[in-house]
Amino acid sequence: MSKTLEIKDLSYRKNSKKILERVNLSLEAGQIVALLGANGAGKTSLMRVIAGVAKHYQGQVSVCRESDEDARKQYLAMTDNLAYFRDSVKIKDVAAFYQGVYPDFDQEQFEQILEFMNLNQDEKLGALSKGMKEKLIIALTFARRAKLYLLDEPFSGIDLMSRKKIVKSLLLWKPEDATLVISDHVLGEVATIIDEVVLVKNHSVLEQRSADEIREQNESLEEWYEGFYEGEE
Repeated sequence: MSKTLEIKDLSYRKNSKKILERVNLSLEAGQIVALLGANGAGKTSLMRVIAGVAKHYQGQVSVCRESDEDARKQYLAMTDNLAYFRDSVKIKDVAAFYQGVYPDFDQEQFEQILEFMNLNQDEKLGALSKGMKEKLIIALTFARRAKLYLLDEPFSGIDLMSRKKIVKSLLLWKPEDATLVISDHVLGEVATIIDEVVLVKNHSVLEQRSADEIREQNESLEEWYEGFYEGEE
């Protein structure tokens, strides 16, 4: 299988504080990957470096064999918090912006996912709850036909039943050859669809394991993950 993401000897500091150190990671096309770690472990920073948002790192990051930051952006889609849009902006206006910026934005797919999420294009951002905004962000992300999707704690404000429905639908929204990375400090409902688990701890990738290998040992992904924190306060 081809490699969607390759990271070699990545180190990243912010305001002289060590965030990531000697990170090495390789992900194959088509996989769904759980990026796990405690809050503050560096998961978000790692995603921001991959996406070309966090700058001035050391090491090499390539997406679909492109290492140039601007070039690799065309292959990936990352969840955004919509902070750059005013509360008065309507959902359809956000979609129009995305369509203008991203050539791979599929308006038809966006409308289908929006309907699935029970969101109305004429609704203003200021009228949306946290959970509704997270649903919109997921819809915007998967409306793009990317090779790599980066979801940074995408379900924290979404109710349990909606989370279960969305997780099942990710398999339909993701192109078959695309890689999906879901970052979180808990597994929850996504455990059932995960192909590989990557654990970030002590500023680096501590473990990378096949989910099936863990399951074959009669251990759940949650038990495997929690085992790395036993005895810690």
